[in-house]
Amino acid sequence: MFRHKNILRTIAVALAAVFLLGASTQTANAAKGDRGTDQSVYQGAYGKAGYGDETFEFSQVGGYYNGSFVPHWTYNTQVSNARARGLHAHTYIYAQFSGRWQADQMLNYYLPRVTTPKGSIVALDVESGNPDTDSVMYALARIKDAGYTPVLYGYKNFLLNHLNLQYISQNYPLWLAEYPDYSVRRYPNYGFFPSFNNVAIFQFTSTYIWGGLDGDVDLTGITDNGYTKNTNPTVKQPAHNQTTAPAKPVQSNGTYTVRAGDSWWAIANAHGMNMYALASINGKSINSVIYPGQVLKLTTSTRKANPVKSGSSWRDALGDTWHSERGTFTASTWINLRWGARTTSSRITTLAPGSQIKYDAWSNHGGYVWVRQPRAHGDYAYLAVRNANTHQPFGSFK
Repeated sequence: MFRHKNILRTIAVALAAVFLLGASTQTANAAKGDRGTDQSVYQGAYGKAGYGDETFEFSQVGGYYNGSFVPHWTYNTQVSNARARGLHAHTYIYAQFSGRWQADQMLNYYLPRVTTPKGSIVALDVESGNPDTDSVMYALARIKDAGYTPVLYGYKNFLLNHLNLQYISQNYPLWLAEYPDYSVRRYPNYGFFPSFNNVAIFQFTSTYIWGGLDGDVDLTGITDNGYTKNTNPTVKQPAHNQTTAPAKPVQSNGTYTVRAGDSWWAIANAHGMNMYALASINGKSINSVIYPGQVLKLTTSTRKANPVKSGSSWRDALGDTWHSERGTFTASTWINLRWGARTTSSRITTLAPGSQIKYDAWSNHGGYVWVRQPRAHGDYAYLAVRNANTHQPFGSFK
């Protein structure tokens, strides 16, 4: 695959022209010039080809819309096909979220589904909704801790109107989009460059080829990450909670002092715990802000429970007694599925009448009979299935 030898001179002249026309002086240093595309389900199972001289391709693993997931069935085949063609394959998530708890929900779902190499880019496509700076920074940090290169994608005006983009760009690279028109465009027009600090990738068109395809140019060589650069990144946190790995020892006094950069997810994961249980035993929710120097309770009883044998019982960190029982519950009314066995616990979704869940344990507390649903990566969800006072069930059991 050839590279354009004159691309650096072309970019330098174009950026100089932008400066003379009065654009911001915070321009990116275009040091690479490789072109590539970004693709989603709309480009089909194997994606769309460009001109044959591209060096990278982004594939969308899916979308998150304030609690709703839309995974793209085309992601795995697009990545495999891109790598078979010798392209540097990377990943992006359409990310419409607000708050750290939604960032956790989104990344707990999508990070384990990333099939591009460690060190490769995982970008957050933030172009809709009501994002906030704290949760975007938090999500980008989680991507980095999982061993990938975090990048924020979006349209400059939208990001500036919703986020402290200057602050984010001081910590993470940007991938910005700006189109002069909708003509088919093989090469970028730097007269429309979205000048800003730390722009690593420029999406210069949505009509890279006839029929439509996003075209991008790498300004810094960042798309080599995971392939010829950053091939052995430090992984501070796995992409998901590992229930089989030994947890770090709990401090002897059963507490943990919060450090700069910590989060509910990071602290819980480091100690083999569920972040919802960690927050609960400290009288908080995962939406609560934690500060450096704050002391949190840690107890071994809050660690994720191992599979239990039939007939066994145990008490959890909140003092509730659970009994092992395997069965299937069919809802006869609308019921909230939650991350904890409390009516105040965060809701995952609302189940419609006729919905079925498999459970492995039950508990009678707080005026309800609750059942526990095993979920991926050692997590659990909880459902109130009976009024404990009137004994009225909210469905049937088998």
